[in-house]
Amino acid sequence: MDAKIATACIEDGPVLRIGVIGTENSHTDHFVRHLNVEGRHEGCRVVVLAGGDTEKNRQLAVAGQIDDIVETAEDLVDRVDAAIVADRHGGLHRSHAEPLLDAGKHVFVDKPTALTVADTKAIIAAAERGGGVLGSWSAVRLSPTVDEIRAATSGLGDIQTVAVTGPADRDDPHAGLFFYGSHVVEPALELLGNPDVTDVHTLGAADSVTATARAGDVQLSLSFVRPDTHGRVPWHMVVAGRHGLVARELELGADYNARGLARFIDAALSGVPPMPYEQLLPPVQLLETVVAQL
Repeated sequence: MDAKIATACIEDGPVLRIGVIGTENSHTDHFVRHLNVEGRHEGCRVVVLAGGDTEKNRQLAVAGQIDDIVETAEDLVDRVDAAIVADRHGGLHRSHAEPLLDAGKHVFVDKPTALTVADTKAIIAAAERGGGVLGSWSAVRLSPTVDEIRAATSGLGDIQTVAVTGPADRDDPHAGLFFYGSHVVEPALELLGNPDVTDVHTLGAADSVTATARAGDVQLSLSFVRPDTHGRVPWHMVVAGRHGLVARELELGADYNARGLARFIDAALSGVPPMPYEQLLPPVQLLETVVAQL
């Protein structure tokens, strides 16, 4: 941020006023900490929380020195320049994101973008109508390990298969596989340049689900393993080319939401979407198909 913007921030308040809805998600603790406590993005602050006078909102308000708590997404519109929609249940994302996007606000929708392709398209349409930027992704998509694997595959010849394994529970109360399944699907698609996905086939077992699909000329294998009381499997990727393979655990680190937050803040301040909107559709399409086939 240049000196003029920084001065304006000090004299006139935040350059980017951010509202948050879906504060039951633990990710919102990270967003408030990075923005309001640590001040990682000068002039960008969470100024209002939606969802009403809940214990979690009171805790966030104290931690982030946030004075304003409102009830609904619509209540955010006149108070913010940007918003984070972080509901743990992706079925709420369209109803919370649409009014903000229609009003021209910049919106980050935490994973998943939505539970259906139809709702995802509606969210995208609202962003295009309103003119604000829309971003949505899994934190695992942005793991530095994905970039490391991409670099390591340069000597493998043509990529033939990509396999990702990670935790997800088909019976999770927050929309089943959609809650954590995005973390399995999105890194695979990111590695391959976010292609369209076809030919999805799903096999469900007692404590796991395996899906295969085609992404361009590459065969995908995606395994979702139900956690138990002792823990959960790590996210892991195996890429096989005609000359060899690369296998790595997808590491996140303690501040794993910081990368995505920075990406969204940059997009909001520049007015340039962080990724082509059509790339939001394949992960939702794949998971929607998998769930329908179970």
